[in-house]
Amino acid sequence: MNWMGNLQQLGRSLMLPTIALPIAAVLLRLGDLPWDVIHASGFGDMLLLAGNTIFDYLPIIFAVGVALGLTESAGIAGLSAMLGYFMFTRLIEHGIGPQFQLGVSGGILIGLLAAIIYHRCKEIKLPEYIQFFGGPRMVPLVMGLSTLIVSYVMIAIGPTLETLMSKISSGLLGLGGFGAFIYGIAHRLLVPSGLHHILNNFFWFQVGEYQSPSGDQVYGDLPRYFAGDPTAGMYMAGLYPIMMFALPAIAFAIIGEAREDLKPKIKATFLTAALASFLTGVTEPIEFAFLFVAPYLFVIHAILSGAAMWIAYELNIHHGFSYSAGAIDYIINLHLSHNGFLLIPIGLVYGLLYYFLFRWAIQKFQIPTPGREEGSSLEEWAGDIPYRSPLILQALGGKDNIKKIEACITRLRLTLVNDRLMDITALRHLGAAGVIRLGGGNVQVVFGTFSELIREEIMKVLRKDIHVVLFTSPMQGRMIPIEEVPDRIFASRLVGNGVAFIPEKGELVSPVAGKIMHIYPTMHALGILTDEGLEVLLHIGIDTSSLPGKCFNAVVKEGDRVEAGQLLVKFNYNKVKKFASSLATPMIITNPDIVKSWSFAPFKPVKKGQGSVMSVVLKPTKSEGGTNG
Repeated sequence: MNWMGNLQQLGRSLMLPTIALPIAAVLLRLGDLPWDVIHASGFGDMLLLAGNTIFDYLPIIFAVGVALGLTESAGIAGLSAMLGYFMFTRLIEHGIGPQFQLGVSGGILIGLLAAIIYHRCKEIKLPEYIQFFGGPRMVPLVMGLSTLIVSYVMIAIGPTLETLMSKISSGLLGLGGFGAFIYGIAHRLLVPSGLHHILNNFFWFQVGEYQSPSGDQVYGDLPRYFAGDPTAGMYMAGLYPIMMFALPAIAFAIIGEAREDLKPKIKATFLTAALASFLTGVTEPIEFAFLFVAPYLFVIHAILSGAAMWIAYELNIHHGFSYSAGAIDYIINLHLSHNGFLLIPIGLVYGLLYYFLFRWAIQKFQIPTPGREEGSSLEEWAGDIPYRSPLILQALGGKDNIKKIEACITRLRLTLVNDRLMDITALRHLGAAGVIRLGGGNVQVVFGTFSELIREEIMKVLRKDIHVVLFTSPMQGRMIPIEEVPDRIFASRLVGNGVAFIPEKGELVSPVAGKIMHIYPTMHALGILTDEGLEVLLHIGIDTSSLPGKCFNAVVKEGDRVEAGQLLVKFNYNKVKKFASSLATPMIITNPDIVKSWSFAPFKPVKKGQGSVMSVVLKPTKSEGGTNG
């Protein structure tokens, strides 16, 4: 894996520990309520203590979280990180003194060390008489020795490192509003790659220091805010107008510019995305709707985001969050803010600016945002995930092309053997808002908040030894369910099961690899036998066997070997459209008894040869027994 892949994985792992922060924020907010009115001040103190405890132990939470995130939740790595962190802090305290604090950065360092040792040692084999300490059980042992070495080095360089970090922190804070402006731009520009988590981690957990009333040193914009530092929040406050108002405004602009026939579906999708951004600060489903089709708009969006940070600084607004700059965090943490109410009018102005800017840009430059062309919409399809996930896997190049698959809130993070085997058109057809190549086989596919569910379903497929046959589109046009074919025999599946297509051009290509086993005399239909034994019938139009004149011309003959996407038949599109009772072209499997399960892509426009429109899982053969079930 190249350095970009390592950074991508690190960025994801840094998200895991932050899951604990909303709990702390809620406890602190509840603890701040006037419990003394009901003579329960002691309970309020307990709530405050519980919330502050999470921040006190934030470094170890990051140590364990990073280790788990980088090792696919290997428990032994998390245990080793915890062991290493306790050793590290005690040794540093002994060598330098309690005044030296690395905070969250120290936790991340130990978590990285534990993950590296896990990957190096998990498969080590020792002689049989000491193999008990081999493999993963060696990780804590090596971790202990490695932590001793790292601690010794840190004792030597600690004072110098502390001075350097203090100068960097002071330098960034000294930039004032301009520094917040630069951070806001960089934050947004890094969102597509997922590397903004690394940037955020530095600013939120390292920049600036504050001595709490209890005497503890607190580092970073986020912990300082919750510890009561009146200067904290400069790297968080300006994000509220963007996530609560600007991004939802873009969603409304996309809805407003959608075609009338597609507007109901677009409205359902983007109202949900707008609400998610407003409440929780999850913005990627909206940002990826225009990032790839209008990247210059994304750059303008990044600059405006930086401007919001600068405006918040100049107006002396200090507000923070535990997870993201959504309305939930805004309300929960408002009691700790300074001038936090000013974010609402700023957000309203930003919302109006974004709405009219994006509507103007979409109209002026004819930007193909979702809803402006057939098949461009993002859909709500949670219930369809188990059936669509095998198609997504095939569009990623198949199970043999997957080296690693992980998921964060809005995207799949993958390492592929060969990213050129991806079918990006098919992925978009299956609901992806965008695909990002990071090099070295590292890829991100944005599926919105369903990404984790998709990963789980794909993992189920990867763990099973199953036979999957993938079908591509045999023609350009629109895919429809077999039940919609205006022919009782096909629609009732008397001939077999499958799908159908309404063609737009007079070409039929092979949907699978196999052998031509039969071509009808009029050439309006043919059969293909796949290597797996599936018998596939392609029938161009309905009632086309007796059309006047020669309408069909097969370019293959019986017995020929064909590959997916290879041209099979050319036909006179206009004549078939005029004389046939329907253009509907069934693609059916006539021996469905050997099929265990079926998966269909969304029934909408497809291109000729487009991958992953249908797949089937075959039943295990007698020789395989029940291992595939």
